[in-house]
Amino acid sequence: MTPVNPHLAPVAVPDPALLSHVQRLCDLTDPYASGPAEEELFAAAMAETNAWHADRSPFFRSLHAGERPPTPYDAPLVHANFFKRHEVLSIPREDVHLHLTSSGTTGQKSQMFFDEWTIRSAQRMVARIFDRNGWITPDQPVNYLLYSYEPARDLKLGTAFTDNYLCDFAPARHVEYALRDTGNGHEFDPFGCVAALRRFAEEDAPVRILGFPAFLWFTLERMSAMGLPPLTLPEGSLIILGGGWKGHTDRQIGKHELYARVTEQLGVPSERIRDTFGSVEHCVPYIECSHHNLHAPVWSRVFIRSTRTLEPLGHGERGYLHLVSPYITSVPAQSVVMGDLASLHPGEECGCELDTDWFVIHGRAGVSRNKSCAVAAAELMKGMS
Repeated sequence: MTPVNPHLAPVAVPDPALLSHVQRLCDLTDPYASGPAEEELFAAAMAETNAWHADRSPFFRSLHAGERPPTPYDAPLVHANFFKRHEVLSIPREDVHLHLTSSGTTGQKSQMFFDEWTIRSAQRMVARIFDRNGWITPDQPVNYLLYSYEPARDLKLGTAFTDNYLCDFAPARHVEYALRDTGNGHEFDPFGCVAALRRFAEEDAPVRILGFPAFLWFTLERMSAMGLPPLTLPEGSLIILGGGWKGHTDRQIGKHELYARVTEQLGVPSERIRDTFGSVEHCVPYIECSHHNLHAPVWSRVFIRSTRTLEPLGHGERGYLHLVSPYITSVPAQSVVMGDLASLHPGEECGCELDTDWFVIHGRAGVSRNKSCAVAAAELMKGMS
């Protein structure tokens, strides 16, 4: 009998009687299933998780004052910035399995708390998408270059947690970090990244590059400035990016230009380069399809809200990104309005094999002194390029 992949193993909701539809939704194995049955199941799961938080979180219960929303999708909205200033839980403190933050060494941090169900179900979503794409390779060791933070004592950044988790999908031969722990913070090591890529290109193991796209771009620029010839990373290499260019938008390039440079200088084809979107406040994974669009998986729904009225907008209109998922039971973050400006598009406009809606991030809304992981990381690049 073939053993169950540990990343895809069953995980149980905290209360099967109260969250039976949440369990069924999160147990769906096709990450992009769509249709009337999935819509009905999602709505039922949202109704359960809204009731769960209303019963357990005084904060969320206060938002429910008055009439119940006409549909589960109309539940009270919570802005992601709320979690930078408040700790609100729907579980006892002793049931917290993991505590992660959203920001780097400075600025306000979102404090997110996860029970075992919430974090494991989110991880299983990632695993299902990786499995669908054929990226879980337990028999193929790879070399890793992580454009994220080297592990350090008390490091609780969500991006570092995610990138290290992604290393579980293929056994590691060697792991190198772009942001090195100095004992007093982290520093970007561009020469170390260049050296790692040159060394990995000479080995016979595929390479997996994970993390902030800005760091990868600065490495490519450093290679050009050093007059180094293009490399050819081994066949099967994979690049999964995430975190955006926040803090260096004046130097940001389009993702297709970045992908072209990666192919030119590292020999990795475009279909093996994927960007992602995610946040510590909403851990559902959004991973680009082969056409490089961010489709909503079956476990979430994506809406766009007017920046003026918060009313829902139609396809193609720009507004606040609104993410909805019933998976989270630890914190009332099942309906979160992000600080990102985005637009939503119907699945058929993508041209790939997926049917679900997809969205485009157009930047951050407004000006804020709050700093995300990407902002703090980008600051480490100043004067290094």
